[in-house]
Amino acid sequence: MEMFCYQCEEAAKGTGCEVKGVCGKDAETAALQDLLIHAVKGVAMYGHRAGLLGRRDAEIDRFIVKALFKTVTNVDFDAESFVAMVRRAAELRDRAKVLYEEACRLEGVKAEELSGPAAWRPAADRGSLVEQGIEVSVAVEKMRIGADLAGLKELLLYGLKGTAAYACHAANLGREDDGVYGRFHEALDFLTREKVSMEELLERNLAVGELNLKVMELLDGANTGAYGDPSPTRVRVTPVKGKALLVSGHDLRDLEDILKQTEGKGINVYTHVEMLPAHGYEGLRKYGHLAGNYGGSWHEQRRDFEAFPGAIVMTTNCLQPPRESYKARLFTTGPVAWPGVEHIEGRDFTPAIEAALAAPGFAEDGAEEYITVGFGHRAVLSEADRIVEAVKSGAIRRFFLIGGCDGQKSGRNYYTEFAENVPDDCVILTLACGKFRFNRLDFGEIDGIPRLLDMGQCNDAYSAIKVASALAEAFGCDVNQLPLSLVISWYEQKAVAVLLTLLHLGIRNIKIGPSLPAFLTPKVVEVLVERFNISAIDEARKDLDTILADRVYA
Repeated sequence: MEMFCYQCEEAAKGTGCEVKGVCGKDAETAALQDLLIHAVKGVAMYGHRAGLLGRRDAEIDRFIVKALFKTVTNVDFDAESFVAMVRRAAELRDRAKVLYEEACRLEGVKAEELSGPAAWRPAADRGSLVEQGIEVSVAVEKMRIGADLAGLKELLLYGLKGTAAYACHAANLGREDDGVYGRFHEALDFLTREKVSMEELLERNLAVGELNLKVMELLDGANTGAYGDPSPTRVRVTPVKGKALLVSGHDLRDLEDILKQTEGKGINVYTHVEMLPAHGYEGLRKYGHLAGNYGGSWHEQRRDFEAFPGAIVMTTNCLQPPRESYKARLFTTGPVAWPGVEHIEGRDFTPAIEAALAAPGFAEDGAEEYITVGFGHRAVLSEADRIVEAVKSGAIRRFFLIGGCDGQKSGRNYYTEFAENVPDDCVILTLACGKFRFNRLDFGEIDGIPRLLDMGQCNDAYSAIKVASALAEAFGCDVNQLPLSLVISWYEQKAVAVLLTLLHLGIRNIKIGPSLPAFLTPKVVEVLVERFNISAIDEARKDLDTILADRVYA
């Protein structure tokens, strides 16, 4: 069976995976994911129209964002779970249709007869469902409408997928917004249109960037409302003697539940990769057995997980095909799934806790080593006066935001080299897992201000935006006129959502790498360059010299 997927940066040959995903996704799962997206569009067609008439269904709203999240790269590899999701989508589509027709009757308007995804019916067996998925794949869409329009449609869809991930995290902490759900419906409904122009698609993509900004704000409020504002915190990055449980992914609610359920059991809990920023929240670091951060970036997890002498819980995305050596002590939860790996439902982490107690744990303490995290926007802006004065005095020449996704494809050493060569009178802001390329280096300080400010997870791009906006206001200038340069690494769809947010805000001169997305054709890239001066990274020293040669980035 053949497949086609080019939604991540590591798409095979730079064009797309056609036999098996570089991530480990097989052709059957890929087809079922495509079918789920098709089915969700049908749900949204009715949901959007019902919403315009004032009728909503909370289960439908939540299902749509969950379905989008489960198709993000490195989340769910279990074909059987997608079979169940596809069939549930068909049921909810019928429910949304009834909701819409009832709303029309109440309002005295005639209901539309919808076609396309709204009229789709699931096949009777799994094999036929897969065939249906192949029929609605992006490969077929490319042949039907051309690579330019298909690529822009995929850009919009991938932005929605990334935004959905953040919306799910916020919902886990009780923060939801009917207007946000309504805009998901609207955007998915738009994707079902047969005739669209490049200009319409570009505008819709920027609208997704605006939506993602709203969702990141929602998630920021959810995180700080639950755990307090992040503050600068030293985090141990070497092991402590004793039983051990490692929490990977992004979901702070899952980490909190694990910390509560392991209290008093003699288990040290460690964060992994994007869970690192959790240590900056008082509501989480108050647990004395939150021992530190373990391991490197997500693409090194098979090495790290194999060496970790305890249980491992994967809460969201960034799962790699597990090795047999640790598969029995690996657990998934939330949207994550892998065939043969135990999935934890209902937030009862007893199986993982028992596995941690059964494993040997660390035999001795490692040599003490620490890094500092917790520079959220409120922590940084509490020092705004000092920062502004340091810029005005010339002590700080420029800020560099070096952040985004990490990955295993060659070329990402660029970000290490770039950070290492940033002059001593410049400050580095960083976020997301791309920081693992350089976050253990000692960059020192400028007048007591750390030269490396770790702002958190990928969704904490919101913090960087808040800081940039506040500094622009303090200097009485546009964000693009600040001494600030963005050097971004991307891998998957959450990075796409953040990029669309930056473009929505009119941010220019972004450097992105290690390669441009395969779904952006030369024609689309030309338009983005013209409007936003977005560019691919080149050589680290060369790019750095070019940026530093410009006193004003306008």
